[in-house]
Amino acid sequence: MKSWNAVLFTLISLLILSSCQRTNAAVTLLVDGQVYVLTTPPRRLPADILSDAGIPIGANDRLLYLGSSTPLDQPLPEADSYTLNVRRAVTLTLISSEGTQTIQTSALTVGQALVEAGYSLYAADLLDPPAETPINRALVVNCQAGREIVVKVDGTQVRVRSAATTVGQALAEAGIPLIGLDYSVPPETASPPEDGQILVVRVDESISLTQKIIPFNTRTELSADLEIDQQALLQGGEQGLAIARLRTRSENGVQISQQSENENIVRPPQDRIMGIGTKIVIRTAVVDGVTITYWRALNVYATYYIPCDPVTNDCHYNTSTGKPVQKGVVAFVYPWFLHFAHEPLYIPGYGFAAVEDTNGANTSAFWGTHWIDLGYSQTDTVDWVNQYVTIYFLTPIAANFADTYILP
Repeated sequence: MKSWNAVLFTLISLLILSSCQRTNAAVTLLVDGQVYVLTTPPRRLPADILSDAGIPIGANDRLLYLGSSTPLDQPLPEADSYTLNVRRAVTLTLISSEGTQTIQTSALTVGQALVEAGYSLYAADLLDPPAETPINRALVVNCQAGREIVVKVDGTQVRVRSAATTVGQALAEAGIPLIGLDYSVPPETASPPEDGQILVVRVDESISLTQKIIPFNTRTELSADLEIDQQALLQGGEQGLAIARLRTRSENGVQISQQSENENIVRPPQDRIMGIGTKIVIRTAVVDGVTITYWRALNVYATYYIPCDPVTNDCHYNTSTGKPVQKGVVAFVYPWFLHFAHEPLYIPGYGFAAVEDTNGANTSAFWGTHWIDLGYSQTDTVDWVNQYVTIYFLTPIAANFADTYILP
């Protein structure tokens, strides 16, 4: 009985031991387009499996298990079968602002290869081909690294990273569009500046209507209803009114210009009209005890002159009309002389006279246009005191009196 029990125990122990021991696992190797199938004891190192299969692996190659890299010096997890893929390294040529570099990589994508090679990638960097591009062969990758851009806008500073080639692109990437009349410094078509500083100027234009007063002018008209040398208001002046659009431009909240445009006159101005009398009235008056008949009276400043200047001893014995300088000869300032030559006058305190001479331009500028010079001969006793006096134009009326309606 005892021997049977011993045999039974031995059989059971063998069964237990055999059940605890696993059989060799099947391994499928995908290498360089070839498929290799072999068996291996469980939990063997991948490096040993490759060595037994006679498959070399370079320093930049990698072994993939279940689509992920697996270390060569760590045992594979327990499994009945394994599919291992040897991914050979290829050359990745990187062209950037720092020059051209080559990378030996077995990474799955361009981005993974660059990160594994120690390059810092940012979302704003431009890669051609893109970072997610699979690496199935040797590739040339162009990298335009983004840089920090500081945008001053709406009273704040926005910092972004961009590889844009124009200011407009950089602003679009930052979500800061130029709207309407907005502009940037530098312009949106320019390259981003070296210092990375971009100013966005918000432009606002408003248009309002404005009223403008148009002043009236004053003009004169001859009036037969008014006596000569009299003036009266014939028509009152009225201001006009114009409506214009006023364009106001502000930049970043500060007004920089205002411009009036499209002005329309809604009410034209009306001239003020002053009437100048042309009506001749013959009057009789007694002046200095002398009865005279006259048709015009003017208040003028009267001085006197003699043939020889007592200061310069310069002598002019005849007038501009050829008459001798003597009492009764009167000189009118130019251009009055043109209108009143030979005109008979009566001058209080002086007597009867005629316009036979003209004064010089320089003296007329000093005394003004309403001025006459009373002539005396060299031997006359001068008893005239320079003063304002009313002179009378005697009848008969001058043939060219119409030229004197409006005095110069």
